[in-house]
Amino acid sequence: MDINEFREFGKAAIDFVADYLENIRDRDVLPSVEPGYLHDMLPGKLQNEPEDWKTIMEDFKRCILPGLTHWQSPHFHAFYPSQTSYSSIVGETLAAGLGVVGFSWICSPVCTELEVIMMNWLGQLLNLPKTFLNCGEGNGGGIIQGSASESILVAVLAAREQAVRRLRAQHPDLTEAEIRGRLVAYTSDQSNSAVEKAGILGAIKMRLLPADETSILRGSTFIQAVKEDIADGLFPVICVATLGTTGTCAYDNLAEIGPYCNEHNIWLHIDAAYAGAALCLPEYTHIMKGAEMADSLNFNLHKWMFVNFDCCAMWFKDASSVTKSFSVDRIYLQHQFQGHSKAPDYRHWQIQLGRRFRSLKVWITLRTMGAEQIRNLIRFHIQLANRFEEYVRTDDRFEVVCSTLALVCFRLKGDDAQSKQLLDNITKRKKIFMIPATYQGKFIIRFMICGIDPQMHDIEYAWDEVRTQADLLLGVDQNRNQLTCKLEAQPECNKCPVEPKQYEKSSEIGKITESITGIMISNEKGQ
Repeated sequence: MDINEFREFGKAAIDFVADYLENIRDRDVLPSVEPGYLHDMLPGKLQNEPEDWKTIMEDFKRCILPGLTHWQSPHFHAFYPSQTSYSSIVGETLAAGLGVVGFSWICSPVCTELEVIMMNWLGQLLNLPKTFLNCGEGNGGGIIQGSASESILVAVLAAREQAVRRLRAQHPDLTEAEIRGRLVAYTSDQSNSAVEKAGILGAIKMRLLPADETSILRGSTFIQAVKEDIADGLFPVICVATLGTTGTCAYDNLAEIGPYCNEHNIWLHIDAAYAGAALCLPEYTHIMKGAEMADSLNFNLHKWMFVNFDCCAMWFKDASSVTKSFSVDRIYLQHQFQGHSKAPDYRHWQIQLGRRFRSLKVWITLRTMGAEQIRNLIRFHIQLANRFEEYVRTDDRFEVVCSTLALVCFRLKGDDAQSKQLLDNITKRKKIFMIPATYQGKFIIRFMICGIDPQMHDIEYAWDEVRTQADLLLGVDQNRNQLTCKLEAQPECNKCPVEPKQYEKSSEIGKITESITGIMISNEKGQ
């Protein structure tokens, strides 16, 4: 590909992305493919000769698009958001074109210094304690990691090495292997799976402590567990608290956990992957009470700060605690400016050596949006969730189990089986996408505001889908009017908007796929 083809292909790609995002609501949010579909469409080995970009683009539309789950669709309400923005996409494109590998200041000074400045901007936007900022008092500082999973693992590893250094001095009678074998970490049983995985990768026993009836990890539970472990001869190392648990977006009680951690040399890390963005709103700063006692924290810009994946901000109260743990300084990595506070070598703050120029898309996004627009958008997403909650509460067949920020957790009243069947029916239709969780032993459905540019009519669309599928499942509408037929209606009944059965790929009548023009049947086994 020469420079002229690059210009043509690049412009075509930008036009495609713009059209895709502008018309994304026209697509079912979930794909209609089966495992292995792409293996049947692509050749088993690389061709010898180059292909024209136009041919590749057509194959992209033919082979790649059908297999997408559309995360940027406002009809995507699963997991947590992974929202992008037009400015972030431009920033990502520029960073890819520059091709920077910024593991040290000398590799590209602007890559390092822009990241330092962006982490200060973000810290101030979120009203973080100044001790975490490079521009504040003390030895604090921030870095952009790839994900919350990386950040949590870095925190666990840094805490582990700091504890080992301290414990070797305190217990000269124990070998390093004996000390490492006694290390123990703590988190809530509602925390993200990445926390448990960090314990596995860090070779530390990770205790999943029971949260209370509202999914919050309380200080009394944590303190009791630590005392038990100390009595058994173990060495507590780190507690990973969560602001915004995966299931219900609950907030662990930092004010109860933090003081005990500080008193007993237990590293406190805060995983605020989703909820952290809400700290830019003055009305939500209360959820951060106790954060000043943390040693490190993270939040994902790619969840709710309109920067595309991957982009996770992480701060340390004492940056030397991580650099002492991760520093491997070969002669070919050294340069005359290393050690400068305004030009940290970020390779000592992370697992990998090389690093992307992520701060560029952050800088472009923050500048094109501004602090007030970011706050307004986050508030608007919360209003959208509130509207959905209002719809649920007006229908006495449902109950709202809990709600916070832009998440609403609800269920059909009664046995779990009905809520499970409702979610299963909705998922099969592919019009909206939600996932389940459990709360106080009950099956619940999570409704999260996601996608690029969600609007109030998207909420009305989602509620209409939920309500009508509940009507069909229960055989009665929200006004207790009996319906003439139920979900198990015969195929010839066209009064209910129930879609035809989806046959398996191996079925003799072939695979049924849905298109915007109707139902297209492809007979895979001959005529």
